Amino acid sequence: MTDRIARLLPQIVVAPGFAAILFFVYGFIIWTGYISLTNSKMLPNYSLIGFRPYERLFQMDRWSVALENLFVFGVLFILAAIVIGCLLAVLLDQKIRAEGFIRTIYLYPMAISFIITGTAWKWIMNPSLGLETVVRGWGWESFSFGWTNDSTLAVYALVMAAVWQSAGFVMALFLSALRSVDQDIIKAASLDGASPWKIYIRIILPSMRPVFMSAIVILSHLAIKSFDLVVALTGGGPGYASTLPANFMYEMTFRRNEIGVGAASAMVMLATVAAIMVPYLYSELRGKKHG
Repeated sequence: MTDRIARLLPQIVVAPGFAAILFFVYGFIIWTGYISLTNSKMLPNYSLIGFRPYERLFQMDRWSVALENLFVFGVLFILAAIVIGCLLAVLLDQKIRAEGFIRTIYLYPMAISFIITGTAWKWIMNPSLGLETVVRGWGWESFSFGWTNDSTLAVYALVMAAVWQSAGFVMALFLSALRSVDQDIIKAASLDGASPWKIYIRIILPSMRPVFMSAIVILSHLAIKSFDLVVALTGGGPGYASTLPANFMYEMTFRRNEIGVGAASAMVMLATVAAIMVPYLYSELRGKKHG
């Protein structure tokens, strides 16, 4: 009996956490999916009405704006973070002086929350006390940097703040990959007369495709679930010009008493994340199986 308990001890230790994950994560996903098919308002209503909440969702102008903003924010955020992160990694790969100090500076923004990032950038972009006031104090009276107050530029303010926070993390991913590249191949290319630029473009970067894919997946996930950055920086405004799907879901569920529509928007976000994650995980598992 004692031996049997000893063999089952790892399962016994893990079981409570596993049960909690099943209930609080997957259980609530199933519950949200069910509620998204009901006419729930302030309180849940368990009478199914089919896909009418989804029809209402996609007829709302606010949701259309949120999806457009997510596309603009996601594309620019992912591209800029990858490009800047890659350039920073290549710079640090040159084994420059004070590399550890510079790497710490690049990584520091990732250690703080998006709430703090949004608050800091809100101060920077505040026309009355931020960068605009400082530059005008230097004599450039026509300078303007009030992006958070402009409905056409507010989403780009979100991109700027998000890239500032995430580029260092991408840099760390790429730098680790650069340091793991086979040095014999690089030396052989150098002996053949290849310039450092060609070595990076034709040898090193193509060998880092898995890291690029990992970065894209992680950044896509961050973009889709972005909520606190919007709350702290723009509040979704002006109006709802910079609203993202996560902010729309919160607004519908907790402020407008439209739980059914809010749940429907949450399921659409989940489907978007799944559309990115499932192919990636499938390709990774398939690669390991064939490897």
